Amino acid sequence: MIRTGQQYRDSIRDGRQVWINGERVLDVTKHPMLKPLVDVRARIYDMQHEPEHAAVMTTHDELGNVTATGLKLPFTQADWHAKRAATDAVLDEVGGIVTRVGDETIGEMWSLYDGQDVLNEVNPQFSENIRRHINLSIRNDPFHVSANTDPKGDRSKKPQDQDPDMLLHVVKETDAGIIVRGAKYETAAAYANQAFTKPTIANWGDSELSDYAVGFICDFSSPNLKFICRTGFADRAPADDYPLSNKFDEVEALVIFDNVLIPWENVLFYRHTKAATFIRSTLHRYSAFAFVQRNLKLADMMIGAALFNARQTGLDKQQAVQEKLSALAVYREGINAHLTAAIATAERSPGGLMMPNQSLLYTGRVLACSQLHNMMHLTRELCGGQICVTPDAASFANPETGPWLEKFYNVNDNWQADDRRKLLSFARDLVNSDYAGHRLTFQLFAQSAPFAHLAAVYRNFDWDETLRVVHKAAGLSDNVPGGAKHLPAAAE
Repeated sequence: MIRTGQQYRDSIRDGRQVWINGERVLDVTKHPMLKPLVDVRARIYDMQHEPEHAAVMTTHDELGNVTATGLKLPFTQADWHAKRAATDAVLDEVGGIVTRVGDETIGEMWSLYDGQDVLNEVNPQFSENIRRHINLSIRNDPFHVSANTDPKGDRSKKPQDQDPDMLLHVVKETDAGIIVRGAKYETAAAYANQAFTKPTIANWGDSELSDYAVGFICDFSSPNLKFICRTGFADRAPADDYPLSNKFDEVEALVIFDNVLIPWENVLFYRHTKAATFIRSTLHRYSAFAFVQRNLKLADMMIGAALFNARQTGLDKQQAVQEKLSALAVYREGINAHLTAAIATAERSPGGLMMPNQSLLYTGRVLACSQLHNMMHLTRELCGGQICVTPDAASFANPETGPWLEKFYNVNDNWQADDRRKLLSFARDLVNSDYAGHRLTFQLFAQSAPFAHLAAVYRNFDWDETLRVVHKAAGLSDNVPGGAKHLPAAAE
């Protein structure tokens, strides 16, 4: 029921067509820019089998089979506490932040589980496909990712009024399934097993049906798929100088669908634009929790890096420094409070699952993402200018330059030059490197754009309760629009 790291590695040695830096990759498990995250994902699989981690990493299905905690359908608050603990265990074990490892994208399938009534308007078979694929994910433990964004082309035009391949679309129906063409940007696709592939919201116009409104499970061993990766940050500079870049860069790929067959049993919705719009509007109902939890871990790392730097030289005694550290702590605890409260006040979903309180989850996401750039700069201030001017590890090791660096980087008996160098390298890679800038921009891709964050808040905040409070406090008549006379029974 649960895989080992070696089984995962073997599963992605399937002859897939992968390119990076203009060269064909023959084995994704060995390429220096892909291997670090393959190793991290393999480590997660192995953790599930180890006695010291198994209790938090695994659970049991109704038949007593061992399954991954992150893939379990959430029916109780305890399920969410267990998922949160499993993610924390992974991030602590690997010593960094990994976003796309499966637990954060399976939640998008749970949103489909909730939307079965809408999808039944298209074809009842799709609901059966959804339930089967969720069960298969739990049983087979694949590395499951997701695909959202197309190249898009000219967004002012309808998809059919330009090169049709700018948005993934169906070109043919066969007895075996649908044939699709187009492309998607996908993180970790080159070394994952499958993806929930879904449409970007297009300019549907008044169309009720569209060949672009399609969602399916794509097996990445399928023929006619091509993975064109961006250049990775790993292997570009020494690991001693860029410890995070070399271990935790999750490489994205433009996945080309060159007339790929999707079997009917893998099609989750098709043609119905109402269904596609509904799925997009509820897509992060569950997965946002895992994404925001990563921001919490990033906040911990920024605080730790800043505090170590301040304490090295005694600057933590200064009020101005304490105020900046407190601002980081407020940011961290704000995220923590939203995640904790979202579980504590969890809601029953339309499909009978337990979903985090939607208003608290989405407002927590706005806090975590909208303030991240400010917190990164605050961390830079607290770490000081040395994160951008410190020489590399090779210079510390060189017999001619090393003694000088030992002299100027020794702080006291507790902080010798090598530890000082390691901390500054870590802080630089965390908030000041190419990798750090990429992670900041990646928020706009992985967690969706800021306008979508606020739209989710607007759809899920309880506006009626605020109207009720003011209606009563101001003594407004029942005839006032928005007053008690016009509110739903539950709000009254």
